[in-house]
Amino acid sequence: MLDNGKAAEVFGRMVAAQKGPSDFVENYDKYLPTAMLSKAVYADTEGFISAMDTRALGMAVVSMGGGRRQASDTIDYSVGFTDMARLGDSIDGQRPLAVIHAKDETSWQEAAKAVKAAIILDDKAPASTPSVYRRITE
Repeated sequence: MLDNGKAAEVFGRMVAAQKGPSDFVENYDKYLPTAMLSKAVYADTEGFISAMDTRALGMAVVSMGGGRRQASDTIDYSVGFTDMARLGDSIDGQRPLAVIHAKDETSWQEAAKAVKAAIILDDKAPASTPSVYRRITE
């Protein structure tokens, strides 16, 4: 779904159906603000990604302003993570864990600490896991 572009196509149709721009997927940078600071975060050690605390990663984005703690909070659409390493990836000094888009250096530092804590490295590559864990049919 992700590699063949089908997910992006479906997302683009969903945006357009909600009265968003029909070219959002192709020209997202025209519609979304740009972060003041975009910089990669690297692991302190080498290894294979064996686990990720995805809730902690999500809360790191919320802490940067990219999500709401309360319904009245505003969202900073310029902050977040891109180019996330995946489960099983080999990580070294050349391969970042992610690129952090932040409003300032302090926010970037806090997010970098959270990313490093949320991603667990191991000496051995993890056993492959199925893409679909199970189907719910009821």
